[in-house]
Amino acid sequence: MGYILTPIFYIFFGLFLVIFHPIQWISLKLFGYSAHKKSVDLLNFFLTHTQWILFNSVSFKGREHLNKKGPKLFVANHQSMFDIPSIIWFLRAYHVKFISKIELTKGIPSISFNLKYGGGANIDRSDKKQAISEIIKLGKRMHENNWSCLIFAEGTRAKDGQIKPFQIGGIATLLKIAPNAEIVPIAIENSWKIVRKGNFPLGCFLNLKWTVLPPLDKENKTPEDLVNEVELKIREHLNQPRP
Repeated sequence: MGYILTPIFYIFFGLFLVIFHPIQWISLKLFGYSAHKKSVDLLNFFLTHTQWILFNSVSFKGREHLNKKGPKLFVANHQSMFDIPSIIWFLRAYHVKFISKIELTKGIPSISFNLKYGGGANIDRSDKKQAISEIIKLGKRMHENNWSCLIFAEGTRAKDGQIKPFQIGGIATLLKIAPNAEIVPIAIENSWKIVRKGNFPLGCFLNLKWTVLPPLDKENKTPEDLVNEVELKIREHLNQPRP
């Protein structure tokens, strides 16, 4: 089924990216941030539900743990590029921004435009000073605009679904600039199976799950403590003990 359905999936996925590129441009240039965000939200609604073409279900649970007071620092494990559209759509009320490689700001319809103008941090991994500067700017925007950020704390995708050790750098920097941000773990399940055979064929008949876990209590805890705790919470939910 993957061989049959994957080309259909890519046609619709790519079509939505192409259609929404000029929509984003018009929304931002003529109507500003709010209109641009709505266009991005709608794009990610369609990108999320293209999974139905592959007969994959999408389950996003746990939003009842969240309130709308103050920015959120969402921390998640990372399994594939398909982790992102559902987070943007289902958490659209929280203005979630991302830390991305600067290379992604060019050449990809819709995605590159949003990364460049959507308010996230685009970092050059070969330039530590630039990377830290971008993350600091993101922290200031979170604090000033009540925006949120999501960090994939492993630093790279876990292609077999097994969680890699979480890194502290970006989280610690953001907490210094936006100390009132709540830290909220998100556990992602089964999206790695979409691409376990590469980009073709894609996996079908999967139950894709995103689960928002309760925010952490930050009182009297160092950034190292918080990163260790959020990793542990996600591992416990996914039943993956530390190696």
